[in-house]
Amino acid sequence: YEVPDYCNICNMAKAVALFSGGLDSKLAVLTILKQGIDVKALAFLTPFNTPREGNSLHAQENTAPEALGYEVYTRWLTDTVIEIVRNPRFGYGNQMNPCIDCRILMLREARKFMDEMGADFIITGEVLGQRPMSQRKDTLNRIDKEAGVKGYVLRPLSAKLLSVTIPEAGGIVDRDMLHDFRGRSRRPQINLAREFKLVHYPAPAGGCLLTDPIFAYKLRDLLACNPDPSVREITLLKIGRHFRFSPACKIIVGRDQKENEMLESLAGNNESLITIEGYGSPTTLVSGTIKDEALMIAASLCARYSDAKEIPHVHARVVSRDRTCSIRVSRASNEIIETLRIDRLKSKDVVKA
Repeated sequence: YEVPDYCNICNMAKAVALFSGGLDSKLAVLTILKQGIDVKALAFLTPFNTPREGNSLHAQENTAPEALGYEVYTRWLTDTVIEIVRNPRFGYGNQMNPCIDCRILMLREARKFMDEMGADFIITGEVLGQRPMSQRKDTLNRIDKEAGVKGYVLRPLSAKLLSVTIPEAGGIVDRDMLHDFRGRSRRPQINLAREFKLVHYPAPAGGCLLTDPIFAYKLRDLLACNPDPSVREITLLKIGRHFRFSPACKIIVGRDQKENEMLESLAGNNESLITIEGYGSPTTLVSGTIKDEALMIAASLCARYSDAKEIPHVHARVVSRDRTCSIRVSRASNEIIETLRIDRLKSKDVVKA
């Protein structure tokens, strides 16, 4: 690489870190902080993020960013990510996860943030070979090139197995203080965490719902019926039991009090909410084109999952924008559930893209 002149001014060195809140990204940041380099962590939020244990960005006191010496900035990626999920240039992983396209997007945004902050390079917590689709050496090189950041992305946990980057060549980063982690084993990271005296950190798990087979199945159903879903519709995929009454009508039944409250808060003006009168009841949301038959089915599903599931007939309270009424229903049969439920995978429905 042609090394920029500023690379020799070590006391001004600054890095931007792609930050998920997981152990790997924290270790990458701490490895660079150890070299006296200022780090600004950048966390991207999308409709497909999952919250990590203990709140990823502000976890237990001794592992919170402010306690460890760095700041976390957040950026929303919404419309662009949804478009990538619909039409990934580089394809999907095992489910609906367009990992390569998503990583390119994040690095492009990180490059903009790097310029805003006057930073010299970007770091990530990626480990060579940890993920088969996006963390191979050839794929990492391709991602960097496509994102326009070739040479500027340092991966501290696997740097010794990768090509020398601009900050290493320029003397900003001491390559000898970096690591050679490879593969899916967590032992090297756990040992390094002990060195940094990190006690609390999230268990290893994908932070993206697109890798989850059940969520991916529900998302395929949504996109088949609505190719241009809203963020609210995607958010609803994370809540409750889902039933497809028709291509234009969906029924969602809450599973606990928290989900009931979320369904109530997310209900739109043209949607209906159903509960069973006189019994402990889930909240049931009916959205789309709502016909009387759909309300009856939704009410029967609500009864099936209520405390009145053994009662032959119950009254369901239906609240819509233009009316509130009570309808008498019996609980839904196993056949109805089997036919309509879209968040319970069957072996024939497990599709690997």
